[in-house]
Amino acid sequence: MDKNIAKALKQKAHHLKPVIIVGQKSLSDSVMNEINVALDHHELIKIRVNADDRGQRNQMIQEICRKTGSELIQRVGHIAAVYRESVK
Repeated sequence: MDKNIAKALKQKAHHLKPVIIVGQKSLSDSVMNEINVALDHHELIKIRVNADDRGQRNQMIQEICRKTGSELIQRVGHIAAVYRESVK
């Protein structure tokens, strides 16, 4: 992704509230489905990952990006901003 596009997406994501909240245990199929629906509708979303361990949070965020085909735009604490271009 181009640096200018990534910068613009970070600025856009700054004002967003988390759309999806992921629990500590794991990423269920229903949560992944909701993330896919939100990405289809909004393209750019924030996800709150409520895992205690930083490594576990990183792993969950990477898994979300891998399974949804999205790109991580920014991660601050428990919040991750991810982007997937709509096919419309």
